[in-house]
Amino acid sequence: MAAIIGWAHSQFGKLEDEELETLIARVAHDAVENAGIEFADVNAIYVGNFGGFEKQSFPAAFALNADDQLRFKPATRVENACATGSAAVHQGLNEIAAGKSRFVLVVGAEKMTSASGAEIGDALLNASYRKEEGDTPGGFAGVFGRIADLYFQRYGDQSAAMARIAAKNHANGVANPYAQLRKDLGFEFCNTVSDKNPYVAGPIRRTDCSLVSDGAAAIVLTDGETARGREKAVSFRAAAHAQDFMPMSRRDIVQFEGCEQAWKKAHEIAGTSLNDLSFVETHDCFTIAELIEYEAMGLTPRGQGSRAITEGWTTKDGKLPVNPSGGLKSKGHPIGATGVSMHIMAAMQLLGEANGMQITNPELAGIFNMGGAAVANYVSVLERMR
Repeated sequence: MAAIIGWAHSQFGKLEDEELETLIARVAHDAVENAGIEFADVNAIYVGNFGGFEKQSFPAAFALNADDQLRFKPATRVENACATGSAAVHQGLNEIAAGKSRFVLVVGAEKMTSASGAEIGDALLNASYRKEEGDTPGGFAGVFGRIADLYFQRYGDQSAAMARIAAKNHANGVANPYAQLRKDLGFEFCNTVSDKNPYVAGPIRRTDCSLVSDGAAAIVLTDGETARGREKAVSFRAAAHAQDFMPMSRRDIVQFEGCEQAWKKAHEIAGTSLNDLSFVETHDCFTIAELIEYEAMGLTPRGQGSRAITEGWTTKDGKLPVNPSGGLKSKGHPIGATGVSMHIMAAMQLLGEANGMQITNPELAGIFNMGGAAVANYVSVLERMR
């Protein structure tokens, strides 16, 4: 399979001096340089961008601004809600698998904070089924507040487990130089409703929500044979995608069945099981999502996801560290950039370049990136090639 041979990652956060155009061009330039190839060697470009936060759309051509040698290269925008970044990565993998390209540049980027709070909330609802869910109080947070309510009704109050997930990810994010919020908030703060941590929607508190962010990330992909000659390379053992129905009314929404199917497909392709993974970067847009994902990936039986965090299984020194980067909770969630960022975080770990985030001797990484409420589900399994 293909491999990652270079990358670049911007700071995530409120980047007042950056535009979508400059973010895309900068990480595209730096990723190609990091890969040690010429800009003329790039055969195709995929740009992941959710959009809707500013009037400027049609961003694929912005990658060409990285260098004049990229002019006339095919560049395509990819979108699949909050899994947009991984959708772009998988398109790049398909390009290489088809034998069309040797080097593919994949960029994920979003500029969210140029919009007002109301505009951001409305744009995010495009990742839900507006006919049935568009009037949900609290917007997209309300969608996950409803999921949390249903989960609580079935399995009991999980507020403490969600607070432990938030505290874990914020503690991990302190060591992530790209993270938007590098502050260890602690369990007590995350578990206490206060003026600084109010309820946002249903049982979801502010500390249960990922951050509105600007940011960009980029990787360079190549085929396995070419990658074997590089100084650094992280190969894809598997890449799987499972798309589910959009309306929550057509699914048992607390099951995240699309997530479960994507993990099953990935393990079948890779010849692995969950026990083979050294760590996982998973999509914690809200803490209830990470909790349910524990169950969907097979870490615990249904309804018992709280065991994984309460018993310390998913901490950095646990049996399966989850989100050693700090996840979306600490790092931020610039929609189009998130999936690409997750692949970079995993590659850094596998190559021993994660510095303070580093876990001990990782061999296999799992990545789960989700669009909407478990509608677009992408899993990658990565391993170090050299």
